[in-house]
Amino acid sequence: MSTPVPAVEARQLIKTYPGDVTALRGMDLTVETGTVFGLLGPNGAGKSTTVKILTTLARPDSGSAVVAGHDVLRHPDRVRRSIGVVAQKSGADPVATGRENLLLQGRLYGLGGAALGRRVDELLGRFDLTGAAKRQVRGYSGGMQRRLDVALGLVHRPEVLFLDEPTTGLDPESRTAMWEEISRLAGDDGLTIVLTTHYLEEADRLAERIAIVDRGRVVVEGTPEGLKGELRGDAVHLELRTEGDRTQLTGALAPLPGIHEVLVDGRRVSVRADDGAAAVPVLLGALERAGAAVAAATVARPSLDDVYLRYAGRRFAEAESEAESQAESVPMAADTQDEAALAASGGTR
Repeated sequence: MSTPVPAVEARQLIKTYPGDVTALRGMDLTVETGTVFGLLGPNGAGKSTTVKILTTLARPDSGSAVVAGHDVLRHPDRVRRSIGVVAQKSGADPVATGRENLLLQGRLYGLGGAALGRRVDELLGRFDLTGAAKRQVRGYSGGMQRRLDVALGLVHRPEVLFLDEPTTGLDPESRTAMWEEISRLAGDDGLTIVLTTHYLEEADRLAERIAIVDRGRVVVEGTPEGLKGELRGDAVHLELRTEGDRTQLTGALAPLPGIHEVLVDGRRVSVRADDGAAAVPVLLGALERAGAAVAAATVARPSLDDVYLRYAGRRFAEAESEAESQAESVPMAADTQDEAALAASGGTR
């Protein structure tokens, strides 16, 4: 029996932007057909750059990628006809109606006539937009606009759908509704979905497999449950009253029985424990003897944040804060370079 061909396969993608900003440092991905694959990482980790390359909106400095059986560099037109893309910013025309946007999208892919009309009606109904079909999109709520964006990406029945941060900016109710629709797309339609997100809960809930991305590379890949299951026991997090010496505190905690993977970062101490509840008093005693006073302690089952901490060496929130300090200058340079690459290759957005 032949091995199924992956829906997406990328090897050693490298991408740099002006100012010596390296967005990708050898990105490797394999997405099996018919699955929801999550790219999880903080803002600035390289997720959107990866999606730009896979959807032919940017060219890598080196490396290769194949999407839906087509090489993104040699056959970008074939890739574009095989994929749907929902970018972070809405691509809908705000002064056109929802129906007009869907009809235009279909015509761009060569669809027309009664078949296109039926497809548009189907999508309007599926995304609960029938009642708003004749209204201008600029009057839609954020959740309605996002549902329309996904519908636009599905008009031509793509093989692979890319969702780049699909729920950013949505209120909790709209986010939950979008999660349910994404689950239906994967379950009922058997669509391959590549989802980028910086929401831990979103990746945990939706993705069958995830790749955790940090500083332009994949640090670990697997199923959410499998990755969490690799972490033995419980996660114990301690907050010190004052910052402690990393070497001293690690030396005080690492030898304790049932304690694993001690990480000290300023005032925060995180460990893995076979039995978290039983470990807390032991840890408090060891820290007290080391001269460190504890302000708070929590025990929890392993989460994707703990997985990120283990493989990236820092908390997810810390990585997000680091990325924010670089976010103002990189996007403009990135867009400028990507436009130049597209123009040189004869591509269009």
